[in-house]
Amino acid sequence: MKRLIAFDLDGTLAPSKQMLTSAMAAMLARLLEVADAAVISGGDWPQFQRQVAARLQAGTRREGLWLMPTTGTKLYRHAGAWREIYAERFDDAEKQAIRAAFDRALAKVALPAEKIWGERIEDRGSQFTFSGLGQQAPLEAKAQWDPDRSKREALQAELRRLLPHLSIRLGGTTSIDVTRPGIDKAHALERLAGESGIPIADMLFVGDALYPGGNDEPARATGIDAIQVRDPTETGTVIATVTACLRDQARPPALSTRQLSAEPGHRPGI
Repeated sequence: MKRLIAFDLDGTLAPSKQMLTSAMAAMLARLLEVADAAVISGGDWPQFQRQVAARLQAGTRREGLWLMPTTGTKLYRHAGAWREIYAERFDDAEKQAIRAAFDRALAKVALPAEKIWGERIEDRGSQFTFSGLGQQAPLEAKAQWDPDRSKREALQAELRRLLPHLSIRLGGTTSIDVTRPGIDKAHALERLAGESGIPIADMLFVGDALYPGGNDEPARATGIDAIQVRDPTETGTVIATVTACLRDQARPPALSTRQLSAEPGHRPGI
């Protein structure tokens, strides 16, 4: 029996950096009546808060939702309010080295001058993210900027030369994520299993980029059962089907206030 359903965010639960629709929020609420759920993506907490947490309906079983920003290097749980459980942050020296590497790589690759919407290089604490057209670029522009990934692959190659001790991965449609080695959705799922006490065999992963080279593909390395979707509409169909299949199963027990109030790094049992 599947006890936890894990989702990618952008392209899976919602279009890139867009809020969950009311319909999707309602489907998640129904799923949380019969199982726990997790959302794992490269965005930082403010993006998760706006896209997911703020969209949950009254009465949603929030304590069953595991929100994992920056590819699972952070975890947020709800116990009266959303709180950070852990964060695997870079130190100041690492941050300076990463920013310097971006400056050098961008100077060498020399991407064409284009309109930029918002911040292009974002420090997310445990992850640096480069967005080719800026953090606030419209979806239409993002879709046309690097469809063959050649711009980002050139920048990625230079960053890997300058930062050989870090992980440099393509994400979304215009982004590159810089993290410590081994940080991917496999790492996130393994950390989730440890924090939740739910084995990966009892989880299901749903994502739009499970294909070779996609940013969801590392999830498969854990052996997790996974479903590839094309867009949030198809995700809605998956959620409805899974919810119907689990509806007759017992509702998972909620964590106690004491367990949810554990110090960061504590692994509460279920």
